[in-house]
Amino acid sequence: MLSHIQIVAKELSVSNKQVEATLELLDEGATVPFISRYRKEATGSLDEVQVAAIRDRIAQLRELDKRRESILKSIKDQGKLTDELEKKINDALTITELEDLYLPYKPKRKTRASVAKEKGLEPLATQLFSQDRFDVFAEADKFIDAEKGVNNTEEALAGARDIIAEWVSEDKDARTKIRTLFLEKGTITTKVIESKKEEAQKYKDYFEWSEPIKTAPSHRVLAMRRAEKEGFLLLDMLPEEDEAVTLLENQFVKGRNEAAEQVKLAVKDSYKRLLRPSIETEVRISTKEKADEEAIRVFADNARQLLMAPALGEKTVLALDPGFRTGCKAVILDKQGKLLENDTIYPHEPQRKVSEAAATIKYAVEKYKVEAIAIGNGTAGRETEEFVKSLKLANVQIVMVNESGASIYSASDVAREEFPDKDITVRGAVSIGRRLMDPLAELVKVDPKSIGVGQYQHDVDQNKLQHSLDDVVISSVNNVGVELNTASKQLLSYVSGLGESLAQNIVEYRNNNGAFSSRAELKKVSRLGDKAFEQAAGFLRIRGAKNPLDCSAVHPEAYHIVEKMAKDLGCTVADLMKDAELRRKIKTQNYVTESIGLPTLNDIVNELAKPGRDPREAFEAFSFQEGVNHMEDLRVGMKLPGIVTNLTAFGAFVDIGVHQDGLVHVSQITDKFISNPAEVLKVSQKVMVTVTEVDINRKRIALTMKENGGNTQSKDKGKSAGGQKAKEQEPEGDLQAKLQKLKGLWK
Repeated sequence: MLSHIQIVAKELSVSNKQVEATLELLDEGATVPFISRYRKEATGSLDEVQVAAIRDRIAQLRELDKRRESILKSIKDQGKLTDELEKKINDALTITELEDLYLPYKPKRKTRASVAKEKGLEPLATQLFSQDRFDVFAEADKFIDAEKGVNNTEEALAGARDIIAEWVSEDKDARTKIRTLFLEKGTITTKVIESKKEEAQKYKDYFEWSEPIKTAPSHRVLAMRRAEKEGFLLLDMLPEEDEAVTLLENQFVKGRNEAAEQVKLAVKDSYKRLLRPSIETEVRISTKEKADEEAIRVFADNARQLLMAPALGEKTVLALDPGFRTGCKAVILDKQGKLLENDTIYPHEPQRKVSEAAATIKYAVEKYKVEAIAIGNGTAGRETEEFVKSLKLANVQIVMVNESGASIYSASDVAREEFPDKDITVRGAVSIGRRLMDPLAELVKVDPKSIGVGQYQHDVDQNKLQHSLDDVVISSVNNVGVELNTASKQLLSYVSGLGESLAQNIVEYRNNNGAFSSRAELKKVSRLGDKAFEQAAGFLRIRGAKNPLDCSAVHPEAYHIVEKMAKDLGCTVADLMKDAELRRKIKTQNYVTESIGLPTLNDIVNELAKPGRDPREAFEAFSFQEGVNHMEDLRVGMKLPGIVTNLTAFGAFVDIGVHQDGLVHVSQITDKFISNPAEVLKVSQKVMVTVTEVDINRKRIALTMKENGGNTQSKDKGKSAGGQKAKEQEPEGDLQAKLQKLKGLWK
């Protein structure tokens, strides 16, 4: 029996030593970011993905062990545990394999087979199953017993067949063969429920649908399952029945005689009554898990890209949450995102006070030396952008900001705690402005499921989705690093080793004692012990600290090494960080210790060159096409700038500034074949697209990114980009539109 370490090492193609070291660190409470960044010598430089994979697979194997122990105990208590069976159970590597082995011994409610056994028909079933030549009917007559409920020959044979059918359905090899047949040759078929046809129009593509189980993409599986759940479709996942029955007959039917004929009947009954529904349920679960895994991966990748979007940085910002009837909420934020002032302007109908609105904006820009204006991209966003641009403000960047999730934040406990005396709309405007300054710091305040990326998020396993998104947020926060003296409680809570409680204690300490002057001062925070300090310190930054290393990703445990480097070169640490020539003289091999090797030393030298560097790309301003504000403004053939808002398995959704994202089907992203939009695109990427179809009634826009504007696409592909594939997303709904609608209701 292989150990967990051996199993994981083999599966992930790493050494046993790497897995063992990683597991030891995890069990000691180390986090994934800390292990991958500061324990490279121990793990052989495993990255975050590998460390997380080890963590998750070990957790699965440990859960498997718990189930294994339970099964062994159950069978042992029944007095049926043999050495051979125990070995098979101990060698099982999957839950499916374990459950197959346990099935014959699993306590059951009353079945047709158990009833037949109570009638004393098991000896007859055993004799039939041997398939020797004998007079089947004469033998069956011996089991007729009215008192036991066996009134005639056929009832005796039927009961015996029920027992054989259960044996067949519980046979591990038979289940494996049928399971494989389902997965390899099974077909997903759907049929609309006629009485629900009118209500089910959004699932029209699946009214008569059929495709192989093994090639069905995740988004279609989830769409069909949702339609079934809502009562619109009938869904089956089955192979050809004759092939399945033949497969079982080849295994169990051993002769050509009367007994074999009885077994043959039992086998067919076993498949139709027991195996088929059982394995179909399993396949439904496994295909759902596979679809969930893919959908969650897409969601997590998109969320990471959104969280890691370029930050404008520390600028004084005027943020506008646009609106028509209720006006535009305007807020002024200082360089640290602190709210200085708020007001409401009415540049649009029905109140339309353009001169007054213009004067307010110009006054605020001059008074606070505003460097950028952030405008939410929701209702009235484009109209507000045009109004602000018409003011021709010198040296002020005007940026449209994706406000998905801002409404959720503004009504949250977090927002109420931060701005107890401000209404929802003011909080929303603050969030829009802060999202421009630092998307990551602001988005951590919102559940990632509310920020408008991913597909079928409400249909996937919510625990797995949350686990994956938590990993993404933690990874992103620690990758960027956190400014200790300005970070919110929410941002601090994602720092390695902290969590909500310690984050709250840090903020309280900061409020009571002023700004932290050093990382070492963290140890004065209530309940922040040595372990938490070890995990968190390297990811926290203190701008302007006396020790310049406190603003870098160099961990305090390695400060003495940097100090020795500086001493050996006859300079200060600050000199070393400023002078590239001095750094080139460092001979890292001279500083190798038992715990710190070349991987960490190389990281230290690189960090000295760019202390506290932000791994995010540089911010670039973006503008939509002027004059194109609504779907009615679109024309086929228009080339427009856009921003990728969401990636799915079937394409990319792009905001082109008309309050409805367009779809670039995967076949229209590039002239080269790609199987996944993420191969060439990412969320928040700026792109040029060409309009190929506009359906105002259904609110659908088809786009292409191909150089020729999609003119070479086939008729079918055109339909796919604007029709079927777009529909596959429709059941999920436009989360952004929903949030905007909700926001409008709040206003």
